[in-house]
Amino acid sequence: MDYKLLLTVFVAVFIAELGDKTQLATMLFAADREVSKLTIFVGASLALVVASAIGVLAGGLVSQYVAERYLHYIAGIGFVGIGIWTLVTAG
Repeated sequence: MDYKLLLTVFVAVFIAELGDKTQLATMLFAADREVSKLTIFVGASLALVVASAIGVLAGGLVSQYVAERYLHYIAGIGFVGIGIWTLVTAG
């Protein structure tokens, strides 16, 4: 296993998820005093695992047809576009 890649992916996803709507939704579910915190944790964890699996499978499929270099460009443009859209709609 490539531990450097593992750490890179962990840090990137961890930072991306902090304060994300997923984390906020999980906090709202956990705020209910009547629910099991373990149930909330397991449900949220399974959802993230399944969503990540879909991303890995889709990335593997797309990479068979599109060169890695172009995928990097597309991802970069996408992130910049989302950032600009967020700034424009924030005001």
